[in-house]
Amino acid sequence: MARILFTDVKVFDGTGSRAFPGEVLVDGERITAVASGDERIEGDGATIVSGDGAFLIPGLVEAHAHLTWPSSVGRIFQGLQLPLEEHLLVAAYNAHVLLDHGFTSAYSAGSRGERFEVALRNEIDSGYLPGPRLRASSQETSGVAVPGVPGTHDKPHDRTIEGLRGYVARMAKQGVDTIKFELSGDESSVYGGSETLLFTEQEIAAIGDQAKESHVWLACHAQAALAIKLAVKHGFRVLYHCTLADEEALDLLEENKDRLFVAPAAGLLYARVHEAEQFGINRRAAERMGAVAGLERMQRIYPEMRRRGIRVLPGGDYGFPYTPIGRNARDLQLFVDLFGYSPSQALAAATLSGGELMGLPVGQIRDGFLADLLLVDGDPLQDLRILQDTTRLRAIMKGGQFHKAPPTLWQ
Repeated sequence: MARILFTDVKVFDGTGSRAFPGEVLVDGERITAVASGDERIEGDGATIVSGDGAFLIPGLVEAHAHLTWPSSVGRIFQGLQLPLEEHLLVAAYNAHVLLDHGFTSAYSAGSRGERFEVALRNEIDSGYLPGPRLRASSQETSGVAVPGVPGTHDKPHDRTIEGLRGYVARMAKQGVDTIKFELSGDESSVYGGSETLLFTEQEIAAIGDQAKESHVWLACHAQAALAIKLAVKHGFRVLYHCTLADEEALDLLEENKDRLFVAPAAGLLYARVHEAEQFGINRRAAERMGAVAGLERMQRIYPEMRRRGIRVLPGGDYGFPYTPIGRNARDLQLFVDLFGYSPSQALAAATLSGGELMGLPVGQIRDGFLADLLLVDGDPLQDLRILQDTTRLRAIMKGGQFHKAPPTLWQ
């Protein structure tokens, strides 16, 4: 595989440290050297890419991916359910779109079919389809009808204790990386739904025990404070939303911050409040769906999570008509505007913390890490909105190969 040397770049290494002028050498699929300041890397035989002062940053990680939610930038579907064959093709297209927008990794928060993302992940990993590194999920529902959560192409599973254990074991055997459960409801469809627990503690404990035995990760939709507490107690790795977290829930998240992650999906509520009127969600409807109150709660809770050192990751439930896939980078700016993050902190959440979420050597520009890199025209540490403009992404590299090559390459 090729050796590529990036020169005359400003390096943001993903850790949140100050960007520095430097060089980065890629050999095969990995980064093999990083130099700063006046240091130089021996580049004999390497293809030279001069950044002319552009920023080199790690590829972004989407922490709340829904590649089977069909809408993407420039291609809007009014519904979420498609015929099976079209749905698989649209999911493959969405993976391409996400990579086009600088996201080289994606952690799924639920699929519309049990094996959809396993098949998609395997095709991407084999090099037959373009797309981000994917942590594939099971279907999002718990196997029973949950108001407001779209159905899937699969049959509901048994809700008995043994049935839940069997479901977790079967999903692990089918090859998913993570299994998503709806531990609590949502305000968007039923008033008071966010406070409704959808599983007993005995059921959640059985899910957690089997996931540990089957070596598979667990994720959950958890709005209610009790749902958050039970998810932490029983080993869930990723908690989504968490808008009703109380002091005890925050304490538990903080105590377990080294093993778990939280993603608020700010993009979804922001869009419902400010951008969804053409899709039938005006201000009054947004209030009725709990989006206005939910956004206000997020603005109180998530700065506190940041203060406590809880790993909060960008990922905004993209794939609805009013949150099309491809708009994902806006979540980084929302972390600044709504939660008080600095641009550097928000970018580190989408790179360093994102890599930790993926459980892969990605998200940092560091010797030995996979060469997932973006060459950015402009300084995202001054204006993160640059990352929402694909024309400012001069190059997109995944695993040492250019998905989007820079305009000029020379020996």
